[in-house]
Amino acid sequence: MILICLIAVLLAGGVLAAISARWNAAMARWIALASTVIDFALVLFIWINHAGQIALLNSTAWLEQVNWTWIPQLGIHFHLAIDGLSLLLLALTFFVGAFSILVSWTEITESIGFFHLNVLWILAGIAGVFLAVDLFLFYFAWELMLVPMYFLIALWGRERRARAAVKFFLFTQAGGLLMLVAILALYFFHYRSTGVFTFEYVDLLNTPLTASTALWIMLGFFAAFAVKLPLFPFHTWLPDACSEASTPVCVILASLLAKTAAYGMIRFLIPLFPNAAREFAPVAMALGVVGILYGAVLAFGQTDLKRLVAYTSISHLGFIVLAVFSWNELALQGAVMTMICHGLSVGALFILIGALDARIHTRDLDRMGGLWSTAPRLSGAALFFALASMGLPGLGDFVGEFLILLGTYRDHPVFAIVAAIGVLASTFYALRLIQRAFQGPNVHRVAMPDLVYREGFVITLMAGALLWLGLNPQPVLRTFSPALHALETTVQIHRQ
Repeated sequence: MILICLIAVLLAGGVLAAISARWNAAMARWIALASTVIDFALVLFIWINHAGQIALLNSTAWLEQVNWTWIPQLGIHFHLAIDGLSLLLLALTFFVGAFSILVSWTEITESIGFFHLNVLWILAGIAGVFLAVDLFLFYFAWELMLVPMYFLIALWGRERRARAAVKFFLFTQAGGLLMLVAILALYFFHYRSTGVFTFEYVDLLNTPLTASTALWIMLGFFAAFAVKLPLFPFHTWLPDACSEASTPVCVILASLLAKTAAYGMIRFLIPLFPNAAREFAPVAMALGVVGILYGAVLAFGQTDLKRLVAYTSISHLGFIVLAVFSWNELALQGAVMTMICHGLSVGALFILIGALDARIHTRDLDRMGGLWSTAPRLSGAALFFALASMGLPGLGDFVGEFLILLGTYRDHPVFAIVAAIGVLASTFYALRLIQRAFQGPNVHRVAMPDLVYREGFVITLMAGALLWLGLNPQPVLRTFSPALHALETTVQIHRQ
């Protein structure tokens, strides 16, 4: 029942927060924060409780699962399961989710109950994506993320928030519908071959498909994941959404929502269609490399800090696509490390930009400069996470990108070499950000307060996590290694 609790706590917490806000706005905030902290504690309990089982590298069993028949006539099961891969991504979800609520403490002042309802429900959708093993349930959780995020952008954003929300909705809904068509196609092809209706992931792995059929169905999944990631050229909604959304919403968008797409590629796309994915790999990897370079170049040209960080995300997430379609152990280890570390570093950067915007009421680099002298703690934190974003050795992002490039180079050296240029490009936009905003003379005579204790607490924990992942990544690598080993074995079997 612990897996059901992970979702139920968030759903119930959202309803309680919405109700309690009618009498006490502070109570709504505390309920929302408590819900995410409880879920994070439950994930840690699972991690500690199964530490011995996780250490068995040849184990392919789920750590926890619940499997109930939901609609037997259609072969739909309420099947939730967790392994080392989903365990780490759930930990990231609740860790960063709690921080997104903390940073909204003073920024969100209107419709507080409804805001926290939407935040907790979108976190429940993200958790459902990481836990669902039945494809119908996976799609249900995938769509559950859509409506709350639309409201979060449209109701608590800036002047052009309605346009950004509609753009996000149209892009992601179109991708989701293509995935629904692909799921139904796989469902009916499996029935035609076996006479059994099922959405169960393990059963659908064995579906016999012709090469062309497998390719078309795979493209339906790929379209949904490419839009949500987002991958070039389906990325245009992200900079608009991040520039118009509030700080906590930006954190959820870039740190968590994008990881559901990367997870979908690793868990579903490659194992379900291994041969089609191998044929499509050069195209997908080319798009990933273009995204790496394109995102880096556009990030360098931005003056709006939120758009700058949004384009850096597009660049970094291109590395994940490169790793997934390389599909070897080193590259996949790098992909998961990058998913976790990018979630921390980009989330922290958005939190710092939000704090800066709240103090000086601008995100324009042209109106900044010399801020280190007036806010050294905020400036130093920004330098730390900018260095993490550019892959400084000793921090977690370096481990992920290094493993991706090393794994990719084994089978696709040209893609790895071109992608390495993107690592070099990240140095230019990261140093430009620090130099323009925090170094030099304070020509605009900006005076502002430094980070308060609440903000400093959040930033310190995120920085500590990145430092730990950079200096001692082995506990995390050991945690998801059995899951990746099981996925690699599944793909090898179905490619034969």
